[in-house]
Amino acid sequence: MAEAAEKRRCLAAVRIRGVIRARRKARETLQMLRLIRTNHAVLIDDRSSYIGMLRQAQSFVTWGEASKETVVTLLRKRGRLAGDKKLTDEYAQKAGYKSLEELAEAIHNCSVEYWKLPGTRPVFRLHPPSKGFKGKTKKAYGAGGETGYRGEKINELIQRMT
Repeated sequence: MAEAAEKRRCLAAVRIRGVIRARRKARETLQMLRLIRTNHAVLIDDRSSYIGMLRQAQSFVTWGEASKETVVTLLRKRGRLAGDKKLTDEYAQKAGYKSLEELAEAIHNCSVEYWKLPGTRPVFRLHPPSKGFKGKTKKAYGAGGETGYRGEKINELIQRMT
């Protein structure tokens, strides 16, 4: 089990489109990923089940490998506890970590899943990207659009959205 955790990578998925006229399967997949509104982001790992879910909803989300700095930024700026309170170092210490940076390192290494932490909101509510999207939100990233897999470039998008 520990070997499998070492091989996993942390993925960030951001919903960028609404689901009016979307297929039922895509809507249900977005709900399972907890991406119920646009500009919401989640941190997941790259298990085959999550990859399949992302591909099922690839017309509505964009995803890629999150860097450690991006995970720290998301936790510091957009991490929330129940009652819409900010995520603090005190919470990280209660959860068994020295600081938010150490918690972010554990999330980035996939040794702990963010959505399973007690008392945290599983999604990050982001702003629309500053200076807007660079391409069309109805096209795939490889075709000059915004949706689908974008690899390391997800970090740039999340930095513009925090």
